Amino acid sequence: MMMLNAIYIYLWKMPVSSSSAVNVYVRVHRNSPYLVCMDLPLSQSEVIDPNYLWIGPNGQNLKRKQYVNLTETGKLMLVGFKEHMSGSYMCTLSYRVFRNDMQAEEERFKTYKFMIYVNPFAPGWEVSCRQITTDCEDITNSHVYKARGLIEKFFREQWYILKHEFVNIPAIHYIDHSFQVTRLDSCRPGFGKNDFIHNDCANCCVACDPGSYSPNNDITCQPCTSIRIKHYGAKSC
Repeated sequence: MMMLNAIYIYLWKMPVSSSSAVNVYVRVHRNSPYLVCMDLPLSQSEVIDPNYLWIGPNGQNLKRKQYVNLTETGKLMLVGFKEHMSGSYMCTLSYRVFRNDMQAEEERFKTYKFMIYVNPFAPGWEVSCRQITTDCEDITNSHVYKARGLIEKFFREQWYILKHEFVNIPAIHYIDHSFQVTRLDSCRPGFGKNDFIHNDCANCCVACDPGSYSPNNDITCQPCTSIRIKHYGAKSC
């Protein structure tokens, strides 16, 4: 039985409005997509003197943080994402607009919220993939499918040789059409799947939320009641 690695994708959306939160899923040790501190309707209008304030988990101001790439237009990228960086990221946009009489300006504020989670590709993949400049996940999956084909070819040829060239077939031998590839669903410790909370990335292994943990390769994060877990990706309770 062979396990096929699942390919997970980045999910990114510009906020539809300032009242809706956007879920973003980032692979471990990879950069996040740029998060835009502006909704679609506002991006299609003219704003005067926009100013952007990004606040990360635990209320930290993200300006000048080493793991942050923040552009002059307020776009935020998180560099080398890790489990502990998961959580709520909020951006407050302040800008000015002309009043209807065009004689004075009015200052306005909007706040946008992003929930950012980390999900791995497979155990140990980040170590091997750092040396590959192309899409490591696609290459890995193509290798898995190639290996499946070679294994299937080996058993098929072995069955033919045993049937036509051996008088006595060994007690342990391959039975034709018995080879099957099955995908095994699992997550790394500290990660789990929740299609209710993460319905837009239901197949993603996402870092367990604060208050929950996963000690093994199960796909479910378990609640922890004995201690208070404040961080993402807990492996023990």
